[in-house]
Amino acid sequence: MLKVINQQKKTPKYQFIAMLAALLAIISITAFGASDPGGYGLKIYRVNSGLYPYVQVYFRTFDKDQQPLVNLNTMNIGLMVKGKAYDPMKRQYQVNSIRQRQEATRTVLVLDASKSMVGLPFEAALKASARYIDSKRPQDEVAILAIRDTKTGYEVVSEFERDPAALGRRLVDVKVDGNKTRLYDSIGAAMQMCGMAAQGSVTPSAENYIISCAIVVFSDGFDDGSALSREELNGRITDLAIPIPVYSLAYTKQSKHFKNLESLSKNSFGIYYLIGEALDKMTQTVEQVQNIIQSDYVLTFRSVVPVDGEEHAIKVGVEYPSGSGKFTYENAKMEAIEPPPVPAIKEMIQQLNQAIPPLPAGQASPYFDQSKEAATTAK
Repeated sequence: MLKVINQQKKTPKYQFIAMLAALLAIISITAFGASDPGGYGLKIYRVNSGLYPYVQVYFRTFDKDQQPLVNLNTMNIGLMVKGKAYDPMKRQYQVNSIRQRQEATRTVLVLDASKSMVGLPFEAALKASARYIDSKRPQDEVAILAIRDTKTGYEVVSEFERDPAALGRRLVDVKVDGNKTRLYDSIGAAMQMCGMAAQGSVTPSAENYIISCAIVVFSDGFDDGSALSREELNGRITDLAIPIPVYSLAYTKQSKHFKNLESLSKNSFGIYYLIGEALDKMTQTVEQVQNIIQSDYVLTFRSVVPVDGEEHAIKVGVEYPSGSGKFTYENAKMEAIEPPPVPAIKEMIQQLNQAIPPLPAGQASPYFDQSKEAATTAK
């Protein structure tokens, strides 16, 4: 909330300055949601127009504790296209949880395998990593990086893999023998793995459509000898077109370095977890991370914008709790493009036609009928 600093009478000049300061404070609220600690927010991280006229908008929600909002549906999700609001009663869009869908996610586990982690700390990290792998969905993929004394400062233990058994075998082979901890270089490499992955491309099967990638880091936050600085890594994170959240599990006694992990997580739309010496919390924490990733939503709508090859503005809003009348909106863009003439894509569009059939003749517009609203208000 904006606080009144000075209650004294102001001249018009100072009134203007106060108004300008208030406006700048509002603009400075980040795109990740409301600044009010009692509020909530959403972040759109992908828009798929490859099945046009159907458009899929993927977004993540969070409350004041950065936990996902639950049980969202068309009645508390608002949609606007080119400034016009869709009427949910016309059933031209639907909202589904990713948990019940076939789209895949990717995660890179980054394990600090330096000698300072030998013993219970690393054993707890391995146990938590195994739990994360076991709790993923069959279509989700996990890669593993270990921070070790190699030329690059890390070892690729596993590329992206869906088979939990294969990931488990590679995980137990990680050696804890590093003398240096090139933490920033390793997280930078994990970001590159996410960026190089074929995310978002239209493929014949839904389970091959990668919608998001996240990084889970197990470390005390100490960096030793990275080519990248923390500032440079944060700069890369800020410049990403699609967020790659970093979930940091800060553990062991070296608390003076925990702020490094905290900085990376907060800058990347991730979460910083202070484990400290409570190693038994680690497994429970990765279950929370897995729950967040699987609690994303996808809004699918039928567009009536003619195919023109151009980008068009859309907005998605969340009203939470339902009936409060207060929406938090996030901006994005869709493309009005013809889908490629691929049989599998045509089949997917036909399935969407059944789920979201076109409006009957005479009701071609999916938007609110403002003239009827005005007439009702006038009466």
